Amino acid sequence: MKQVLITFVLLVFSLSAYAEDGMKDKASKFGFQETVTKLESVINEKGLTLFAKIDHAEGAKQAGLVMRPATVMIFGNPKGGTPFMVAEPKSAIDFPLKALVWENAEGKVFVSYTTVSEIVHRHKISGQEELTKKLDGLLAGIAKTATE
Repeated sequence: MKQVLITFVLLVFSLSAYAEDGMKDKASKFGFQETVTKLESVINEKGLTLFAKIDHAEGAKQAGLVMRPATVMIFGNPKGGTPFMVAEPKSAIDFPLKALVWENAEGKVFVSYTTVSEIVHRHKISGQEELTKKLDGLLAGIAKTATE
């Protein structure tokens, strides 16, 4: 019985380790469109390039489907992402950085993004600890400014 209990506890802890997906969700005190506008503004204010803005709800509408508002912004600066891609070329799938503004079923708006720490972990990149910390802070600051 003791062995079964230990096995169960280890299983629960191992599953919770996989529950963390490296995504951060920041609730917005603003409506959807205002959050999108604020996010775009702060990206520009930080001197980053907005490479693309994808309105998934509009795409769904054009396909005759309906979904809650969801817009992805793809942004960055080659000085930030290139060192990671040089270290591990497959990490280019995760750069430039992305932020998602979305609305849940209750009408609450969020900004979500994958941390650079998660990207580094996923691709087993080493030697970029300082830049990783800097970019994680930048993303957190962008999300905070867009939502508060």
